[in-house]
Amino acid sequence: MILLRLLLEVIGVAILLATLPLSLELLVLSIAAAFPPRRPRARSSQSFRLAVIIPAHNEEDLIIPCIRSLLADRETPSEIFVVAHNCTDRTAAFATAAGARVLPLEGAGGKGLALDYGFRTALSLGADAVLVIDADSIVSKNLLATVSAAIRAGAEAVQTRYQVGNVDANFRTRLSALALLGMNVLRPRGRTRLGLSCGIFGNGFALSASTLTRVPYTANSLVEDLEYHLRLIRAGICVEFLDSTTVFGEMPENNAAASTQKARWEGGRALMRREWTAPLLKAIFSGRRRMIEPLVDLLALPLSRQMMLLVVALVIPITWLRAYSVLALMVAILYIFVSAWLSPNPTATLKALAAAPAYLLWKILLIPRTRLASRKDAAWIRTQRNAEAAAQNEVQPDNRPKL
Repeated sequence: MILLRLLLEVIGVAILLATLPLSLELLVLSIAAAFPPRRPRARSSQSFRLAVIIPAHNEEDLIIPCIRSLLADRETPSEIFVVAHNCTDRTAAFATAAGARVLPLEGAGGKGLALDYGFRTALSLGADAVLVIDADSIVSKNLLATVSAAIRAGAEAVQTRYQVGNVDANFRTRLSALALLGMNVLRPRGRTRLGLSCGIFGNGFALSASTLTRVPYTANSLVEDLEYHLRLIRAGICVEFLDSTTVFGEMPENNAAASTQKARWEGGRALMRREWTAPLLKAIFSGRRRMIEPLVDLLALPLSRQMMLLVVALVIPITWLRAYSVLALMVAILYIFVSAWLSPNPTATLKALAAAPAYLLWKILLIPRTRLASRKDAAWIRTQRNAEAAAQNEVQPDNRPKL
């Protein structure tokens, strides 16, 4: 009995250490995000050139709506660059016809390589800042004006809301919408409220020319946005969150594409955890306290895995562990409700939780692929678009936009 008790205590401590970072993160940021966002700074009247960079690999189904949404903005971009990276379809022709300037690019590498090429080209042509929009996205009509105003006022880097465009496609997209409200709205909103860097989410972020001069975009891991944000933090650059404007991205609707995307995100994050924990700890011990929150965030588990561990902890007959699990689960519930409250329709958003058991099972089955994606030599794999999957399965006719 003594050995069994000791083993359970060890398991309890392991669960505590694994789940505590995310519990602390969610508690602090949920409370901070519930307060109204800070008022934007006054707009500068100086001339300003904001270039839009769209990295694209075989995006003929989506590139035209994306460009048209940018051109429908209240403020016109100085230029829209589409980096046609190893394209074998009509992406370049469609982008040119829609009003963009195409930058052909060939060679191995992921999204980071395409962004770096687009950034360097835009800055060489006189851009004061660059804004990244994924080819599968539609933007709100105030996006360019809001981003321009923030950088004119002195922001070195900004991140807009990034939400799901096809929310009601299936249970995964509905839960993804709720998850992204937490990751891409609540957390950055809370960080900005606390004066911290809000993060970069790969879509809907903008960088000033001076920022790119100080920290060139050489990140090319599976999660190049997270990698680059850590480099910005190390350089003392804070990313500001723009809560009043949104980029709506397409989430994969079929199982294979969703699995590829999720494995890449979580596997890449695991790799960054291994590579950046020691440098962040070193910076903290040298007196840079602002590195504490990025380290806690990096060490935090995915929410689904956190919830599973906390439920397991409730079964273990250790009083202190059960008490901690109840408190940690309450924090997670608070986080979910605040995330839903920040959506346009909180009630409909919360209904997605009905599919949570199926989602958790899917995540468990995905663990082997996630581990493969966490390897340093893991290849960047593009997520299959919904239109491509539909065409393969002959679910619907060709709905590509016509010129």
